[in-house]
Amino acid sequence: MPAHAPKPEILDAFEAAKGFMPLDEGLALYVAAVEAGRMGLPLLEVGTYCGRSTVLLADAARAAGVSVLTVDHHRGSEEQQPGWDYHDPETVDPEIGLMDTLPVFRRTLFKAGLEEHVVAFVGRSPQIAAIWNSPLGFVFVDGGHTDEHASADYEGWAPHVAEGGLLVIHDVFPEPEDEFTGQAPYRVYLRALESGAFTEVSVTGSLRVLRRTGAGI
Repeated sequence: MPAHAPKPEILDAFEAAKGFMPLDEGLALYVAAVEAGRMGLPLLEVGTYCGRSTVLLADAARAAGVSVLTVDHHRGSEEQQPGWDYHDPETVDPEIGLMDTLPVFRRTLFKAGLEEHVVAFVGRSPQIAAIWNSPLGFVFVDGGHTDEHASADYEGWAPHVAEGGLLVIHDVFPEPEDEFTGQAPYRVYLRALESGAFTEVSVTGSLRVLRRTGAGI
């Protein structure tokens, strides 16, 4: 376990929640969030889904006395739609026939006792980013996996990472055979490094932690 590891009950809540993040990546995410929380600025997550990673971020935020902001339209990303490998029929609203992960997410937070530490934005990431104008200590990009969506998340939220703050990108897979699930985040990751604005801090599985060390994106 890393030096800054969540308590067993938080890990239990993380592992009980619907989602796809493995434990080693979750622990690395938690360590990054704890560090960023010391800046006294909010932590932001793009791609809430059912709150698996939000549990870890909220616990880190609680310890730092800051809030987690989490952004999602809760209709599911491309690979979570019916017919795809990552589709979960339990997330479909039977009345309208569309995915709705918001109720599942709220139950996840409630069971973990973390509701008061999270502010959930329900809507499209670019629309919310367009009206956001405050610095963030931490931005976790874990939304859609097309170039359109991954690039929009980066362009919308990376500018708000404060000097010394952390940009974390999930599902970074360099291999061409992972075109649908990880090539777009990989291209965003390369763009961040090539910009000169961010420097790599750590690599854990498909999770990349970068620090803002320069201006721009």
